[in-house]
Amino acid sequence: MNRKYLYPLLIIVVTAALYYGEKYVDKKNEDYPKTSSTNNSYSEFDDRFLPTSTTGVLVSHQYFTLSYSEDHEQAEWVAYELKKSQIKNSDFKRPYFVMDRSVASGSADWRSYKNSGYDRGHLVPAADREFDYDAYHETFLTSNISPQNNEFNGGVWNKLEQKTRSWAKKYDGVFVITGGVLEDGLSTIGDDRVSVPKEFYKIIFDKRKDGNKVIAFLIPNAPTDKSFYDYTVSVDEIEAKTGIDFFSQFSKTVQENLESGVDRKGW
Repeated sequence: MNRKYLYPLLIIVVTAALYYGEKYVDKKNEDYPKTSSTNNSYSEFDDRFLPTSTTGVLVSHQYFTLSYSEDHEQAEWVAYELKKSQIKNSDFKRPYFVMDRSVASGSADWRSYKNSGYDRGHLVPAADREFDYDAYHETFLTSNISPQNNEFNGGVWNKLEQKTRSWAKKYDGVFVITGGVLEDGLSTIGDDRVSVPKEFYKIIFDKRKDGNKVIAFLIPNAPTDKSFYDYTVSVDEIEAKTGIDFFSQFSKTVQENLESGVDRKGW
């Protein structure tokens, strides 16, 4: 075939393939997680562990709760209990990312992450929810993802997520709160202008009656060869950066004990 006609034909074929490929993904996105989303859906743990919401947009899914920031098109925090019995490796087929219909303003479209240079980083890790396919599927809601540097996501952050699962086994369950530090002036990606956090935090609470201890991390969204232990901070430091009040429903004495210090003992 003459090159004069070959190149335009190839352009048409590639354009059509991309168009119908996205239409296929849109169709697959209709396979929304079957889990319910009600105010009572997370009655299995004590609501006292939930942080305050600076946005007033609380969404309770079956297996985690979040506070959504429309200004940044992502959750300012997600919170969930990770039980020892939930640590499983089920090798589920990875689903497509799905917009969260429970966010009234609409969560970010998955296309905002395309060719952005950033990973679709899970806040509730998919590996924390392999005990049930619907629970696993729920972690692919776009309200549960945030732009993460690839080396950060696959490196120090991934190692911290793995360690969190080992702590859940060791302590017969932990409570986890995590998110990006959302602030004015962040760079954005995509048509939805999804903010790119400069740092991510994770707070792990051992809520056993004889435990009642906390460890917190604040890690730059960038490559690092350091251990996650090098980024241990107090909860107070995360509160100062985010404006979120953690453990606000506990007594002042308990809050002071949990939030003011940095204690790696036992972790």
